[in-house]
Order: sequence, then structure tokens, then C-alpha cells
Amino acid sequence: MLSWLTRRRTPQEQPSAAGYLAPARSQDLLNTPRRQQLLENIWHRASMSRPQFKLLYQGPLERYAELVQLLPASENHHHSHRGGMLDHGLEIVAYALKIRQTYLLPIGAPPEAQSAQAEAWSAAAAYGALIHDLGKIAVDIHVELQGGKTWHPWHGPISTPYRFKYVNGREYQLHAAATALIYGQILTPEILDWLSGFSELWKPLIYVIAGQYEHAGILGEIVVKADQASVAQELGGNPDRALAAPKQSLQRQLADGLRHIVRDKFKLNHPGGPSDGWFAQDALWLVSKPIADQLRAYLLTQGIEGVPSSNAPFFNMLQDQGIIQTNDQNKAVWKIDVDNGNGWKNSFTVLKVAPSLIWADHNERPESYTGTLAIHSGNTDVHEETTEPVPQPSTKLKQPKLLSDPPLSHDDSIFFAGTTPREHSAPLTPSSESPPAQTDVSDELSELLALYNDINRPLHDSEVEAATNSGLDHTDSAVALPQDPAKVGQDSNVIAEDVLTMPKINAELIGDLGQGFVEWLRTGISTRRIIINDAKALVHTVDGTAYLVSPGIFKRYTLEFPEVEQKSKKANTSSWQLVQRSFEKLKAHRKTSNSLNIWSCKVKGPRKTRSLRGYLLRDPHLIFTEVPFDNASLILETGTEEAKA
Repeated sequence: MLSWLTRRRTPQEQPSAAGYLAPARSQDLLNTPRRQQLLENIWHRASMSRPQFKLLYQGPLERYAELVQLLPASENHHHSHRGGMLDHGLEIVAYALKIRQTYLLPIGAPPEAQSAQAEAWSAAAAYGALIHDLGKIAVDIHVELQGGKTWHPWHGPISTPYRFKYVNGREYQLHAAATALIYGQILTPEILDWLSGFSELWKPLIYVIAGQYEHAGILGEIVVKADQASVAQELGGNPDRALAAPKQSLQRQLADGLRHIVRDKFKLNHPGGPSDGWFAQDALWLVSKPIADQLRAYLLTQGIEGVPSSNAPFFNMLQDQGIIQTNDQNKAVWKIDVDNGNGWKNSFTVLKVAPSLIWADHNERPESYTGTLAIHSGNTDVHEETTEPVPQPSTKLKQPKLLSDPPLSHDDSIFFAGTTPREHSAPLTPSSESPPAQTDVSDELSELLALYNDINRPLHDSEVEAATNSGLDHTDSAVALPQDPAKVGQDSNVIAEDVLTMPKINAELIGDLGQGFVEWLRTGISTRRIIINDAKALVHTVDGTAYLVSPGIFKRYTLEFPEVEQKSKKANTSSWQLVQRSFEKLKAHRKTSNSLNIWSCKVKGPRKTRSLRGYLLRDPHLIFTEVPFDNASLILETGTEEAKA
């Protein structure tokens, strides 16, 4: 607060003897290190040429600056300093563009349509964020011009010295609706004409302008999250918390994973026989089971929560996210006949993908398949498995409430232009202007700009909570609470912080399943991708060593490495059992006094007890860098003496 009071003020901030502030041009208002760096960040996020940026972004931002001048964004909450409205506006636009990059919009549209509408959706997110609090200067603040006349924002920018005060007894939610009175001062008819040409965008944008975020879909979600991040930064909180969930949208993760698999792993258009897919008839046809297995594995390695383990709900998820194209019955899976023209022909169940989702440039696409590909008429949704329906992860985004200013009960009769700013009721990071350009940028500015580490990348730099799927079969049907140690090892989603991308396992070790499994386990624990001693973990510390819950930990491995299934077919066993046997051959586990491999553990909780079955390692350092304390909720049941043989 002291730095706010003692900092050097720019000329337009110096009040006159009567307490009036001089109006300023946008160039002067925006000419501070902090605001200039935010403008530069917005330009990089917008990803367009300087002339386009000047028309679509810089123009609205300059008009916004001249309209709000040095007015605050609130009286004694966030951005309550002079110029706070302008600071908040720039911050929220930068955050909105960052969040927008995590989505392919409009959701469910073909990739060609998403590409054509990309700039419009980015601009709409920025505009919605910029004007979301604009109505405050119309109904929350009384602005008096020199001479005693009242200024209203629909008259245009302030042109004579002014002072302001907050309206006593103002209605708390009115400013959201009041934005409709003045948004035309920021968004020109040319901009509105352009945006109105996108029907899927126009409706949610109108709702955002009206402050009805609950009806504005993903556009409202972007504005709400951007506002929360800006407010959190100002009040000394963690903006990453507001930006988290998700690190990347599920839709973009699916698209990125599909692109990686097709480009780097799959073999397409093999002329001599079977392939992983075919590029034909201006579409990409991918054999359904391999792509499902590989994409599911990719999502797990990225820490995506709640990935369906069976194909039926997984295909539904791809369909809901607009990643695949449906057949004439609106089903996910197609059936095709492929004939290479040289005596080989076969039928396949496949998924249809738009080529532009994989290759943005037509020159990158492979040559069309030289054989013939015939689509079955009357396609039905054929799945390679018949399982109980698995609940899908919900992709509907909840609409959080805006972090707005709390109602105030004290007297608002004092004009603020020439007075000392009040202290905030909450601890805050100083949001004052930086010193003149020749001095260093403040630490507070550095912290803010650090959020945009690589401004040409999508939102990869936030620290977010991620999750992994345990894949453990169990018979206990009771609902487990995270605090209940009686539910240790149960099949569910495990939350982990600071999850890192799983490095690739050495190809030679994948060949040796047992050693590959151990390395995967060690790497997963060290990077906290695999949680230990948690209520739902598959690895615990028991009797001074590691305890591996079976078969859950082996099933989890096979979900991340679906190629194991090919080896298991040759061995005539299930994939997880093959991994389990390969692990046993390492002889890295302790045996019971009866020379059995599996140990039982009693899990004791406040309400009930149950048992786990699993392996005890001979040497805990095989997977632990430092051996944790034993899990106090687990009691070893099967034998107490180790058989060394």
C-alpha cells in the first residue's frame, strides 16, 4: 500500500485544486510499462498481423481507455485504484484469449468451420471480457464535470476535467444489464456486422453483453474464468487456480492425441493388406479398436480424468466432442469393405475423421488410397465389446458466478478524485502503475506477466490438478470418501497435483514387460503420476516396503500401453495377466511363509474393514527414491515372515 501512496503520478492523475482530474488521450493512458506489456501480450495471443490487430483489438481497447479514463473498477474491492477499470480490462482480455486457446470453437463443428471462425470467436471472447464491467461507469459511479454538469458514458468520452464518487444505495447487479447502454461506444457497427455473420457465435455474445453468462455457453465460461483470474491476481490470490480445470479442454486433448497418433504411430494406406487406417473419399477412416486403445492411452499419459475403459462410451465421448463424423444413423462406428485390387480384401469397423483435423495443410495429406473402399449401407453402431454401460465424464461446463464487488453499506458521498485512496479490506498485491519507463518493471508486474510464459503457446503453463484412472476391479460397491482409509485401492479417479507428462519408456524395456512395468512404476511415482498411500491408490507402503495392489496396478499399465494386447494374444492370456507374470519372473517380490506370491492386507477404517491383495517388494528402492512411512490403515494379514527363496 505504501508504494501506491508514494509512487510518482502521471500528469493526468494529478488532481486540480478543486479535486478535478484532467481527461487524457488513449495513447497517454496506455503508455505505462505494465499496460504496454499487456497490450503486447494481447497481440501475441490474437495471432494476427499488426493492421488486423489495430482494427479488431487496439481500436476497441483505445476507445475503452478513453471512455473509462482513471475510473476504478470497484470502490474498495478489486482494482479500486485510479485507473483500475482500465487495468482490469486489459488483464481480463489477456486472460480470456489465453483460455480461449484451449478450445476448438464452435464445439462440435467440422474442423473446416472451426478454422474459418477462429478469429471471430477469439475476438468475441476478448470483447465480452473487456465490456463485462463497463456498465459500472453508467450506474455505480457518478461523474461530475467541471462546472457541475453530470457526465453519462453514452455521451462519449470525457472531454473536460472531472471528478467522481460512488452512488449511495446503488443496486448490486444492475451494472451487468447497464452494459447494453454503452457497449456501442466500444464495438463499432463494422465489428458488430462482422460478428453477426456467425450464427453460432452471435447468440452467446448477445447473452454475454447482457450479463446473462448462464445462457452464454462456452463464451460465458471464458469470460467468467478470465474475470476470476484477474480478480485473484489483484487480491493477492493465485490466478492459476481460477484458470485451472481443465489444463486443456477435453476436446483439444482429444484432437491433439488423435493428430499425434495418426502422424507418428499409425500406418495408413498400406498397399499390401491391413492398415491402421485409410485416407480415401476425402475422409480418414481409422480402424476403431486400435485408435480407441491408442487414444485412451494417450489421454491417460496426459493425466485426463475419467477416461472410459470400454469402447461404447469412449466412442460416444468422441462423438459428443465433434472429433469424429457420424454415419447416416447418427452413430459413431462405420463398417467398410477394403479391397487392394491384388487379391486382398476385408471388412472393418472404423471411425470417420475429417482430414483437416489431422493435416491443416492440404500438401501434408497422404495420397488417396489406390484400392477401393466401400461403405456398408445401413451402418449400425458396431462395437468390438459388449460391456455394462460405463458412466461418461460430463463435458458440460458449470457456470461459476462472477467475482463481483460486495454490497457496501457505508456513505458514498465523497468525491474520490483528489482524496487519499482507502485501504482494502483484503490483502492485495499492489496494482499501481509502474515507475517511468527507464526504471525496472515492478515485481508485481513480473508475477502477472509470468502467467503468460510462452505467449505463443496454448494454455500449457498453469499448474493444475490432473487425474489418473486406477482401473482396479473390485467387489465393494459402497461409495468411498477420500478420507475413508477403508476404501484404499478402490476403482476410481485419483487426484494428483503437479502431474508431469509421462516420458516414453525405452522400447527395449517394453519388450521385457516385467522390467518395463517396474520402470513405468518408478517413473510414475517419482513424477507423482502414480499416487501412493492414498485412499484410492494402487501402491502403498506396508512393512517397510512397497505393496502393489493386484490386479489393479497391472490393468492400469495395460491401459497406458495397449500394444501389450498383441503379445497377450500370442500367449493366449489377458494383457494384464501377461504383465503380472512378467513381473513375477523378475523375482523382485517377497513370498509369504507358505511360498505364495500374493499377500493380503486388512484395510481398517472408522466404519468398516476390507481386504486388499497384492505383492510386496523385496527392495522398496526398486520403485521409491525415498521410502515413505507405512500406511497406518493397512495391516499385513498373510504371514509375517518372508520366504527368501
